[in-house]
Amino acid sequence: MLTTPSADVRRMLMLLQARIQGILGDKLVGLYVTGSLVTGDFDEAVSDLDLVAVTAIALEPNELDRLRAMHQAIAHEEPRWDNRIEVIYLTAEALRTFRTRTSTIAVTSPGEPFHTKEAGKDWLINWYVVREKGVALFGPSPGRFIAPISKAELVQAVEASAFAWRDWVSECRHRNAQVYAILTLCRALYTFKTGEYGSKRQAALWAEKEMPTWAPLIREALRAWREDWYKADVDHEATFAETVRFVNAVVDEIVG
Repeated sequence: MLTTPSADVRRMLMLLQARIQGILGDKLVGLYVTGSLVTGDFDEAVSDLDLVAVTAIALEPNELDRLRAMHQAIAHEEPRWDNRIEVIYLTAEALRTFRTRTSTIAVTSPGEPFHTKEAGKDWLINWYVVREKGVALFGPSPGRFIAPISKAELVQAVEASAFAWRDWVSECRHRNAQVYAILTLCRALYTFKTGEYGSKRQAALWAEKEMPTWAPLIREALRAWREDWYKADVDHEATFAETVRFVNAVVDEIVG
């Protein structure tokens, strides 16, 4: 069930569905809402719209070009949603085989132009959310394409992702990136400890109690996530060192 009754969100989802189906036609076999609209805490002022489009066969270069142009057009037509839409395009076969091999997927996401990349087992967390919480705009239940993912597999994927943050955090010089790192690691710890996948806010509130020493940092990250994302006059370096310490503390908790 979607967490928002907003007419504008519903309008945008229907617009995206119509544009995607208009390009892909019968190749489109499933279109699913994921992200904060299904995990909780969606904020219409700042949250992204996240979709996964499943195709029967691989897309041709001309179809990728048309999708790229379509997303550029929507960004121009809908400035309120510019840089706030993520759609992942991949084949049903890619979803069935992601544990054993990589496949080419196409992605448009905030901060990145439409592009292709390889995805495999490292995308397990994404597909877990789609399978367990995704809402179909078109097509069957996402479980038709994604085999069951156990809690043990989910936790193992979280461990691997957390370990990678030891390196990734060094790139988080921008305050928005630091906030993302803090809240993502809160969610990683929440999943590691509970075996459940919650929203960023749910996980952060839990982490405040679980790690009281870090509660002020987590609380400030939650505030900045909703209030400071658009500000230009932010001292990015002021919070960098503490963000690095927090990330490493959580990684130590998860992987030792």
